[in-house]
Amino acid sequence: MQHNRQSRSAGPMRWLWLVFTWACVALALLGVLLPGLPTTVFVLMAAWSASRCSPRLRRWLEQHELFGHRLRNWEQGGYIDRQTKWTASAGMLLATVMVLISISHPLLLAAILLLIGIGAFTVWSRPEPGTGDTAWPDSRDSA
Repeated sequence: MQHNRQSRSAGPMRWLWLVFTWACVALALLGVLLPGLPTTVFVLMAAWSASRCSPRLRRWLEQHELFGHRLRNWEQGGYIDRQTKWTASAGMLLATVMVLISISHPLLLAAILLLIGIGAFTVWSRPEPGTGDTAWPDSRDSA
């Protein structure tokens, strides 16, 4: 991903991007602790918005001990490593148990379970680093 001066916001927009970035970082940290709340998607959103307002913050995310390798894996090919897949699956399983115990409304229960299933499918369909595979063929490859 290229970072250039033209893509960074200035003035009031920069502050809005910074607030959004830090909110995503906070949600990512909560996602580490709370089952059912994703981590990776918030890290990706934080990196994207940081690239619009703060190269220093973007570098911090890229070098972060917890988030950095996940961010680099994603940017280098949409990869999700096996450990992250298992951690996400454990969180989704715990969230599923909590939902089954606490929600009795059938339609709401079905919707939540469907979303968890979609999340699990998405996580496990992504390639792992070093496999050389892609889960979803790029349209440019077929030409």
